[in-house]
Amino acid sequence: MSPRISPVTRVVAIGIGAALFFVLGRFLAIPTPIPNTTINLQYAVLAVFAVLYGPLVGVLAGLIGHVLVDATGFGMWPTWETGSAVFALIVGLVMLHNHVREGEFPRPTLVRFVLAVVVANAVTWVLWAPIGDVLIMGEPASKVFTQGVIAFVVNSVTAAVLGGIILGIYARSRTRTGSLTLDR
Repeated sequence: MSPRISPVTRVVAIGIGAALFFVLGRFLAIPTPIPNTTINLQYAVLAVFAVLYGPLVGVLAGLIGHVLVDATGFGMWPTWETGSAVFALIVGLVMLHNHVREGEFPRPTLVRFVLAVVVANAVTWVLWAPIGDVLIMGEPASKVFTQGVIAFVVNSVTAAVLGGIILGIYARSRTRTGSLTLDR
């Protein structure tokens, strides 16, 4: 059973997660040929935080981090900002009851993580954000759905690969419960 995460730890994780999301999203976004669509490394980090600290931490880190990214240069896009929260919520919920923090990251957990990332990206970038942009922002459907599909593909790959690597390294760095024995 996973040790409980204290409220203080959750607040610190939200702050660190939002800060990492902001720095990666603002300064390390890699442009794609589609306007206003980038390859985003921050979704790997956001997925890791959702796995390690739960969906609430992921939701708040993603929302705060994305608002900061948009507020400092891209303009406010509420459907894409809340999309980061939706992404983290889905990953966090699918990955509940994992044992990565206890040093366990077996292949079935990795597969569940990759599936969570792909489903979360599909719901977020192919449905949530584009539909919201059409309904709320009055954007042309062809434009925002094209952006959404590109975001789905690149974010799925980066979050699954980098997030999986980060979680694997993290799990290996942890001492497994019951792995220490007393020599007599």
